[in-house]
Amino acid sequence: MNELLEQTVELRKGRKALPPIFWISTTWFAMGLPFVALSGASSIMYKNLGVSDAQIAFWTSLIMLPWTIKPLWGPFLELYKTKKFFVYTTQILTGLLFGLLGLTLQLDHFFSFSIALLTLIAFSGSTHDTAADGVYLNELNAKQQAKYVGWQGAFYNVAKVFSGGVLVYLAGQLEQEIGIKSAWMVVMFAYGFIMLGIGLYSIRALPAHDEAPKSTSLKEGMDTLKDVIITFFQKKNIWFSLLFIVFYRFAEGQAIKITPLFFKAQRTEGGLGLSTSEIGLLYGVFGAIAFVLGSIVAGHFVSKKGLDRRTLMILCAFFNIPFVAYAFLAITLPTNLYLIAAAVAIEYFGYGFGFIGIILFIMQNIAPGKYKMAHYAFGSGLVNLGFMIPSMISGWLSDYLGYKEFFIWVLISTIPAFLVSWWVPLRKPEKEHTDENN
Repeated sequence: MNELLEQTVELRKGRKALPPIFWISTTWFAMGLPFVALSGASSIMYKNLGVSDAQIAFWTSLIMLPWTIKPLWGPFLELYKTKKFFVYTTQILTGLLFGLLGLTLQLDHFFSFSIALLTLIAFSGSTHDTAADGVYLNELNAKQQAKYVGWQGAFYNVAKVFSGGVLVYLAGQLEQEIGIKSAWMVVMFAYGFIMLGIGLYSIRALPAHDEAPKSTSLKEGMDTLKDVIITFFQKKNIWFSLLFIVFYRFAEGQAIKITPLFFKAQRTEGGLGLSTSEIGLLYGVFGAIAFVLGSIVAGHFVSKKGLDRRTLMILCAFFNIPFVAYAFLAITLPTNLYLIAAAVAIEYFGYGFGFIGIILFIMQNIAPGKYKMAHYAFGSGLVNLGFMIPSMISGWLSDYLGYKEFFIWVLISTIPAFLVSWWVPLRKPEKEHTDENN
């Protein structure tokens, strides 16, 4: 009945509402594409351009900071314009910035210029994510959120493997024909065109139930931000929740940053000596299939089981245990590409399956209350912090330990995730309406 009423509202505006999957698919693809370009594909690009592992790990992690601090401007999105406006505007802006980034690669001091533009892309992308989460939370009820969370994760993960797979493979092929800098310039242009296209599509596809613009002032915005922060830290069991958010990705933050550098490094350095195209093939084919399957299966799993203690521990296990595959590769250094692909597929299936755990946790345990969008932004920002900090030190650790010992350390680093998953208090669904602010 509610969905019928919503579609009636759209028809009265002269437009028929599209089913949620039509905008969830493109919006979460646009959410994942710039994030993974910064955190993953850029690492391979800089590796091929001769930048050291330590510099790559530090800077490509530091530029992810906007995804952590995005709650600082999240409340202003609640008051100015509409969430839909910020979604398609930032998609278009991100596309233009990728185009400029491609041009800077031809400059002598490309590293500093490109890092600066990647930082701007991070601010645009993190703003997009906050607005997109707000659309999702406001447009869908709790049952629909659980229903589509698997698809949400799936299309985010498709963007991840498309960025780290298809576009990296393209870069590897172009490197042999037109050189490294020109190859990556073309790839950055590709990122730009995709984001521009999605931005134009989103103008029509996104639901527009909150189209009435809101008037506000700077003082009102600051007062709202203050209230958002206070009410966030007044939530019941918030400190346990924050520990869970930070440590759930502690091992992943280290492994994901170094894995493509390990794949690319020469065998004399303890790496696998793979080409750029081979890395793209691993992520774009084997990783893509495993990622999507893991996300979809997990979506069905949590929609039936709900988020209880047993479910969370299963999701945590799927998320963390597959890192043993990379430790195996670092110890044995196999030459068989299919064996390496199997290891990637195992890890990516586990990642796609387990990542939904932290998404649903924030959605159901952190976001509910007066400021759903802003509090979800706080939670997702801290999720990124749990990824960013270990990523920043991962280059130094891998240089100090060597790849084999580093991936053994990654397995040890999974222990905090299991501890916090077991200890963190979970919100009971029946309290959603009676305890909104806790």
